[in-house]
Amino acid sequence: MYRSQKLALRYLTAAATLFGVMIVFGLLSSLYYLYPSMLFNVFNFNMSKTMHIDTLVIWLLMGLMGAIYWYLPKELETEVEGIWLAELMFWIFCAAVVVVALVFLFVQYGSSNQFSLWFINQGRKYVEAPRWAAIGITLVMLVFSYNVIATSIKAKRKMTGILWVLVIDLIPLVAVYLDAFPADTNLSTDLYWWWWLVHMWVESTWEVLIGCVMAWVLMDVMGTQRRIVEAWLYIEVMLVLGAGILGLGHHYFWIGTPRYWLSIGGFFSALEPLPLLGMVMHAVYDAGMHRLKTSNQPAYYWITTEAFLNFIGAGVWGFMMTLPQINMFSHGTQWTASHGHFAFYGAYVCGIIAVLYVAKQRVSGVEVLGGNRWKWGYGLLNLGMVGMVMGLLLAGMAQAFYGRAAGGSTLMAFTMASENPWFTSGMYARVGFGFVFAAGYVMLIYDLLTAPRALPRAEPQAQPEPA
Repeated sequence: MYRSQKLALRYLTAAATLFGVMIVFGLLSSLYYLYPSMLFNVFNFNMSKTMHIDTLVIWLLMGLMGAIYWYLPKELETEVEGIWLAELMFWIFCAAVVVVALVFLFVQYGSSNQFSLWFINQGRKYVEAPRWAAIGITLVMLVFSYNVIATSIKAKRKMTGILWVLVIDLIPLVAVYLDAFPADTNLSTDLYWWWWLVHMWVESTWEVLIGCVMAWVLMDVMGTQRRIVEAWLYIEVMLVLGAGILGLGHHYFWIGTPRYWLSIGGFFSALEPLPLLGMVMHAVYDAGMHRLKTSNQPAYYWITTEAFLNFIGAGVWGFMMTLPQINMFSHGTQWTASHGHFAFYGAYVCGIIAVLYVAKQRVSGVEVLGGNRWKWGYGLLNLGMVGMVMGLLLAGMAQAFYGRAAGGSTLMAFTMASENPWFTSGMYARVGFGFVFAAGYVMLIYDLLTAPRALPRAEPQAQPEPA
């Protein structure tokens, strides 16, 4: 095993641990909607939500980095350049995450001054980590980019289409994150560029990263031909760039930008499901070609689920509320939270879990990874997520109709909508299915940490050459 793959195991372990932390604070945040005075002045809702969302971002980032450190030496058949520096940055990254978490838990917030900005909380939604931690993340991204690019240059004759896409994607991955640093006092200007960080960094550059990881996993567990996965990857990148950049405009509807963003954002964001539809077609094609036969059943099911739920969660759920005529009523409601949960789960979580099972098969040394135990985690996680999404959708639609469309977006209408039985039922459902999701996480970790049973090998059927 390469040193890079040992580092990947550390990243994947840290990611799986933070996945659990994210679930704990997600459950706690959901309970605040039912018991608003819970832990009043001890640990308020805003910090619980911050922990939930920030750990989501960090564990997914670690998971993606772990997946790439796992596959990069395998792709180029050589050790990663500067691996010692990557190993050092891993421990610095983990230490920084622990320090920031402790500050969020025990200090929580400070005065509105430069000290708070640098050492406690930046105060910007989704980028609350203090300035020093944001600089640290930038350094981690720079070292990660150096590892990938230097290794690719060293093995330039072995460069593949997947690696070219990955290397080019590293440029916006670092550059767009720099948008975390300005703190413009004009709220419209600040939000305009803040969406570049939230939408372009997480939703576009990460989308390309997971596309590269998917391509490797499909070749690994299904034996899919390289030219097929690379062709779909090129199509995905083309459509992400074509529809995704101007599709960002649907975030500009209500922040004080010119009215032309209503048309631009509405039209191009309506095209955003297209690249995700391509992934679904790819998954259906591969499933048909292999008749569900693979040497790594858990990874196969998770990567196929990733394609379907990415399309439904990010594509269909996003399209439901992306047109300005609907977004005017749905923006900022639990409907948005429903879309966010479904999209992140489908786009990234399922793919990273697939990589966890790929790594487990290699570490345990079994030829076939399967059985029934992994199905508990698979079933409970998917059931819990779909249940939470539907509960949030129910609550969000009640807010959009009673609080916005019928109530006129007044404070009284917001209060009345929050007491509406449809809203409260949705929030109770979200808590209940949240516990189902947490049980699925426990089963997932139990299965990953338990030695697999030896199973007979079932050779995947070779794909016929296209005419």
